[in-house]
Amino acid sequence: MAHFSGEDEAMLQAMLRQLFQSVKEKITGAPSLECAEEILLHLEETDENFHNYEFVKYLRQYICNTLGSMIEEEMEKWTADQNQGEEFGYDTVVQHVTKRTQESKEYKEMIHSLKNIMMIVVESMINKFEEDEIRSQERQKKTQKEKSSSYCTDNCSDSDSSFNQSYKFCQGKLQLILDQLDPGQPKEVRYEALQTLCSAPPSDVLNCENWTTLCEKLTVYLSDPDPVFSVRKCLQKYKHFLFFFFPYHSRTKYLELYFLSRENNIPTLSTGIDISNPNVTHLLKKIRLLNEYQKEAPSFWIRHPEKYMEEIVESTLSLLSVKHDQSHLVSQKILDPIYFLALVDTKAVWFKKWMHAYYSRTTVLRLLEKKYKSLITTAVQQCVQYFELCETMKGDEVLEHSKSCGIKQKTFYYSGQELQYIYFIHSLSLLGRLLIYTQGRKLFPIKLKTRKDSVSLTDLLVLFTQLIYRSPACPKMTSPGHLEDYSPASMATEVLCILCDQKECAIECLYNNTVIEALLQPIHNLMKGTKAAPNCSETALIHIAHILARIASVEEGLTLLLYGENMNSSEEKSPTGAHLIAQFSKKLLDEDISIFSGSEMFPVVKGAFTSVCRQIYGTCEGLQVLIPYSLHESIAKAWKKTSLLSERIPTPVEGSDSISLVSQESQNIMAWEENLLDDLLNFAATPKGLLLLQRTGAINECVTFMFNRYAKKLQVQKELLILHKKFGYGVLVTQVASTAAGAIALQNSGFINALITELWANLECGRDDVRVTHPRSTPVDPIDQSCQKSFLALVNLLSYPAVFELLGNQSLPNKTEYSLREVPTSIIDIIDRLIILNSEAKIRSLFNYEQSHIFGLRLLSVVCCDLDTLLLLEAQYQVSEMLLNAQEENTLETSESHREFIIDSLSVERNHVLVRINLIGGPMERILPPRLLEKGDEPYPWPMFSSYPLPNCYLSDCVTRSTDLKQDNDLGKLLLRFKMSDKQTAWIENCRRQFCKIMKAKPDIISGSALVELLEKFVLHLSESPSECYFPSVEYTATDANVKNENLSSVQQLGIKMTVRYGKFLSLLKDGAENDLTMVLKHCERFLKQQQSTLCMRWNYTSHDWFVSSLFIIMLGDKDKTFRFLQQFSRLLTSAFLWLPRLHISRYLPADTIESGIHPVYFCSTHYIEMLLKAEVPLVFSAFHMSGFAPSQICMQWITQCFWNYLDWIEICHYIATCVFLGPDYQVYICIAIFKHLQQDILQHTQTQDLQVFLKEEALHGFRVSDYFEYMEILEQNYRPVLLRDMRNIRVQST
Repeated sequence: MAHFSGEDEAMLQAMLRQLFQSVKEKITGAPSLECAEEILLHLEETDENFHNYEFVKYLRQYICNTLGSMIEEEMEKWTADQNQGEEFGYDTVVQHVTKRTQESKEYKEMIHSLKNIMMIVVESMINKFEEDEIRSQERQKKTQKEKSSSYCTDNCSDSDSSFNQSYKFCQGKLQLILDQLDPGQPKEVRYEALQTLCSAPPSDVLNCENWTTLCEKLTVYLSDPDPVFSVRKCLQKYKHFLFFFFPYHSRTKYLELYFLSRENNIPTLSTGIDISNPNVTHLLKKIRLLNEYQKEAPSFWIRHPEKYMEEIVESTLSLLSVKHDQSHLVSQKILDPIYFLALVDTKAVWFKKWMHAYYSRTTVLRLLEKKYKSLITTAVQQCVQYFELCETMKGDEVLEHSKSCGIKQKTFYYSGQELQYIYFIHSLSLLGRLLIYTQGRKLFPIKLKTRKDSVSLTDLLVLFTQLIYRSPACPKMTSPGHLEDYSPASMATEVLCILCDQKECAIECLYNNTVIEALLQPIHNLMKGTKAAPNCSETALIHIAHILARIASVEEGLTLLLYGENMNSSEEKSPTGAHLIAQFSKKLLDEDISIFSGSEMFPVVKGAFTSVCRQIYGTCEGLQVLIPYSLHESIAKAWKKTSLLSERIPTPVEGSDSISLVSQESQNIMAWEENLLDDLLNFAATPKGLLLLQRTGAINECVTFMFNRYAKKLQVQKELLILHKKFGYGVLVTQVASTAAGAIALQNSGFINALITELWANLECGRDDVRVTHPRSTPVDPIDQSCQKSFLALVNLLSYPAVFELLGNQSLPNKTEYSLREVPTSIIDIIDRLIILNSEAKIRSLFNYEQSHIFGLRLLSVVCCDLDTLLLLEAQYQVSEMLLNAQEENTLETSESHREFIIDSLSVERNHVLVRINLIGGPMERILPPRLLEKGDEPYPWPMFSSYPLPNCYLSDCVTRSTDLKQDNDLGKLLLRFKMSDKQTAWIENCRRQFCKIMKAKPDIISGSALVELLEKFVLHLSESPSECYFPSVEYTATDANVKNENLSSVQQLGIKMTVRYGKFLSLLKDGAENDLTMVLKHCERFLKQQQSTLCMRWNYTSHDWFVSSLFIIMLGDKDKTFRFLQQFSRLLTSAFLWLPRLHISRYLPADTIESGIHPVYFCSTHYIEMLLKAEVPLVFSAFHMSGFAPSQICMQWITQCFWNYLDWIEICHYIATCVFLGPDYQVYICIAIFKHLQQDILQHTQTQDLQVFLKEEALHGFRVSDYFEYMEILEQNYRPVLLRDMRNIRVQST
């Protein structure tokens, strides 16, 4: 401030003038002062010259001089923190420094100083502006041009306009114009006043204090007999002005008085309306003009004072509320204004537009509540009267009553009945729009004079529903060029569908038993063998199905259909909606309903209700309810029948008259066939549904159908978008790829071929040469964004069952030469060309060697997180040896005896993969090297290697060593219980309670020899209790000598080595453990073969037995204890879900389950994991669907390998012990607890679009089974009866 001189002031004024001159057009075009301020505040975003303005440069320099040093100090401080190990993103640093700066003393002083400087400059400019204005006035007086001036010249405040929407036009000038518009003024004065008014800002005119008086003056003025002031001339000359300012309320007031006057010849209800009558035509034109203005007004009234909008709304509602004296007969009733409005705007579009924006909606609802509720009452009354008419009159009479403008196109006459019907449609549309909004629903209940009880929301919704099937079909109201259907059923359906789309409204209005029962009433009647309803047609049933499909697509609506309003009620008077819909759909598919047989619409009805079922069985909870109805069998049967029909359609002969008929018939059959395939395909949305789909034998056709639609870029048909689940085929592909049969179907359909072709086009090149208009950008990420989608699709696809089917027993091509344009078409080609680059020919065949090989290594890293996949790739292709050789070749000889590894992106990636695939351990048991380089002199401090063993730095020294803690008091109590002689059900429950107590308080003591003793004794006692045994006892007499010569697969042999290596690392296994584990696995294989089915011997168990390996380590390498425990454990239900080979092609499973090759862990455990995940952790469930990934796939991987590499050894022991002690359902609860633990990470990686990579590669950091025991006990209370019942149903029931 002390250095601010007169020169500085002049300089700043010049800068500001430059700025304002540059943005003059933007500011003067702003409708309000607030808008002008917004323009200036966002100038940097909209003006490309912003940083070139001298004023902006001045401000930047001023801030830099004042705060620059402080900002630099803050940045240096944060840089120091980062060097000390704290990592902060760029945005975080900026936010922190900005916050510290704004809170500083220097900043506040700078703002204060700058404000004072600018106040001086602005005041000086304002004074100069006022002086210029005064001089301008004097010049204008001298030249006698005041009257032609379009602006006010006195020094009035900008704030004289209530909304600050003008800068220079003030109230004083408006008053002068008002005086000049007086009829006593000379013609020239009035003409010039009108011209000045037309140039004024609309907002000031509308907001002036004398607006009412001005309206009256304008009315007189526009009625002047002089041609200069005639309405037509003014409309032409001052069209813009009249559009905004001609008093709308004057029109409505005029019409209101016109209708109330007995002198005017207004038609009555009995005479109807003859639109050829000149008086009627003139009146309709006035109403139409009014209606057009009503529909146009919302597009501009936000720019004008609120008073303007309120006047329009109130005058309109006042007009529509006009009622004539009702003392005479109804037939002699004079038509009210709303009849004429309904005639020109049948669907109440004006009301829809008024209710769309909050700005006008609040005014409309407030006036309806306080002054014009009668308008809503009459609308409800009209709907009730029409419904009563449908109930009392015969069908033909009602149909005649409902006929519309089809005849009027010729006669130009509307009868009283037709006018009543048009008014009913208008009322229905108005009420439907009103119910969307909370305040609109608060207007109910409505009291009618003709009814004792008030009409509630539910009553009204039931009425709308019953109109669908109790009112007759109606011809189209409009000309053939229009396709709008004005039938009561279609109009009521449209209203109900709109309400379904508004979640809050649907929950309050639709989702209750009363409305659902009304919707299902025709179906209920048809199921009982009676007629659905007097006027219920196939079309009405289709309408009902559409509404039900919308209801089922929302979680709250689906719950209502599945369980009714009283979910926990034990009393069910009638089956819930889902049961009735499933029964009806099954009858339709089986053609067990004769009433519609032969109808052309019958396939459409079947398709509509099958779509409703699809919404239901596409969810885990919905499928559980619908399983008893075997809809998959009915749909498959209908599809096979339709498929045969489509094959029999004769080929049309050219010139034949029947060509169009045959073509239409074939199109209908093909459409129905595709619809049925889509219905079957949607069973694959859940694990159990996929089992049912495979049982139908149609999985190949369904997957081919899915791929064909994928290839056409039709993920979801537009017409079915709302009716079907709004997710693409990503989740379906993931589910299908989780099974062997599904993977084969994907390969046969061409899906995998197309996926790899698309990947190669993005990664390397396409099949054909494409003209390059500009070079491709160099990738900055390890996997370029263009390849990310293909990468995730491959990750989803390559579960172990899919990998085995696509790669099992196949050797690599390893060609001597590869063409540059040779595009891979299979997974084996991807392995050969991108991962195992063991020859110069492969390297030379790649255009982008480094990028493509990193893609392959990243893919290898993810798929090898599945230990079975790792063992398969290692057994068949020796991937470890390949990676070690590549590392060896990537060295530089620094001396005769020393070579150093070249650090590049490939060597760093290979090093990471080598450590990952050779070290087993949980988050605290192994250390994986990072993929990123560090700053500093040593960018990669992690040692690389080209031979085994691994450097010790990758082995964690934080491994939990088991200790003997048998002396613990709580553990002693539990062990003491095993010595009790009375071991009944109560004893088992007591043991389980004691186990839970220990797990909550001292979980670490459940390990080592104590864990061995607990498991041995508890399982022994359970196997001796008939009530606890699920499988029968099997006699096994084989000895070591009997099984010694049996061979294990190469995958199992590698698994044994991996197990022993891990056990030795944990200090739980000793030398010789490899032979002992081999004998245990051989005995297990012989033991389980005794219980396998002879019906299906196609599939050997191809994975390693991770449960037996885990148990072998738990038993400290004692092969006798291990196998004895397994024999006893095999009798328990828990063995079916922990020990996966236990039920591989087992004779205890149904034949069709064995044939499918799907394990109960997948179709039972993971099915309930998805079901509980949706209920318990809905955000995580949604994240999976958004990512196109299925929870079942990752859970299947966790469970199959007993959480190896995901949990530390102590937690793996706790997982196994918990399931053994507490039951197999705890397998589900533990997975839910894991997802709950990972919720924030899952949500974060959903945003970064790498969820599946995160879940497969990352260990479960920080998760402890014991931490979630209380939560799992709550899950047990809520879900155990359902889960255990379904788990027990996996076995063939004795008959």
